[in-house]
Amino acid sequence: MLQADIEKLPHRPNVGVMVINKSGYVFVAQRLEHYADAWQMPQGGIDPGEDARVAALRELEEETGIPASKVTIVAETEDWITYELPGDLIPKLWNGKFRGQKQKWFLMRFLGEDADININTEEPEFSAWKWIAPSALPDAIVPFKRDVYVSVLAAFQNHL
Repeated sequence: MLQADIEKLPHRPNVGVMVINKSGYVFVAQRLEHYADAWQMPQGGIDPGEDARVAALRELEEETGIPASKVTIVAETEDWITYELPGDLIPKLWNGKFRGQKQKWFLMRFLGEDADININTEEPEFSAWKWIAPSALPDAIVPFKRDVYVSVLAAFQNHL
């Protein structure tokens, strides 16, 4: 794709979820496909007409098995956080319809136990999961999303 064509593409509306446990550690998981060596927080698209909070809780359960009853929403980012996909990924993801994502992030406190987490969902996206220190997040993610994670940490710093 030409750069001029990429710049005409919109950002995909998306939610991200930072789940923290009782010890203040953050849930991250390894994707099954792309970038298997990188760890990420749950995220996913917002369906047309869907509220971002509803989407965040839906995506969390779809990806981790954690139901809404096992979390409390602590905070959300005031603004949308955007990122651009590397040029080679644009034609491969979302049928080439988006140049990146605009994300509304939610901080959720996990009320359950590790046994409540099940990444072997109906449509699995992850191969493994773990809890990490918030400070380790920027180094855990793929480079093109690193600034997003730095922004999310800054937005939620008073709650971590």
